[in-house]
Amino acid sequence: MDLLIQLGGREIAIHDSIFNVVVVTILLIIFAIIVNKKIKEASIDDEPSTFLIIVELLVEGIQGLVKSTMGEHNLGFTPYIFTLLIFLAASNLFGLTGLTPPTSDYSVTISLALITFVLSQYWNYKNSGGLKGYLKGYTEPLVILTPLNVIGDLANPVSLSFRLFGNIMGGGIIMALIYNALGYFAPVVAAPLHIYFDIFSGLLQAFIFTMLTMIFIGGAEE
Repeated sequence: MDLLIQLGGREIAIHDSIFNVVVVTILLIIFAIIVNKKIKEASIDDEPSTFLIIVELLVEGIQGLVKSTMGEHNLGFTPYIFTLLIFLAASNLFGLTGLTPPTSDYSVTISLALITFVLSQYWNYKNSGGLKGYLKGYTEPLVILTPLNVIGDLANPVSLSFRLFGNIMGGGIIMALIYNALGYFAPVVAAPLHIYFDIFSGLLQAFIFTMLTMIFIGGAEE
């Protein structure tokens, strides 16, 4: 469903999934502000609240994941990896509200995949000692394999984006078919399927996308 916005006497159609990206982003910004405020107000002498303990466990968990996957020297990527994981999880779970998940729009998933691609290529360039070393990497182990190496790098963002997009879109289509086919009886059958498609599959795909991002960026050093 497209949202129609009047701008300068003209109607501009914005897909609801794109609008929902803005909604998710605003909600996460509000969440970050609340966390920041609670951390600043917390006293070292007082027992931390359950909310802060959960946040601390999340941060430590992501730091451990980055350290084990990318190496301790790449802990600087933790804020980005944490933001990516939280954004994907929130976007994938957005379907539970009955609205369109942002990640069911390919323009969203390819944008995220391109960010990962640019980061991995930049890291590769930086660790290759310049343009000469960066280009030389595509000729290894044999010059004849250069086209395959280039295609392999270009295929990463495509496969990464389609994997996330396909799973989220596929789940949404299946749920829509069930609701249309069963009518009033749909909620009875749909409840366990929501648990799988919206919660389990959504969180799993967010984790997989994040893990592959770390592997691609970390692998650029080798």
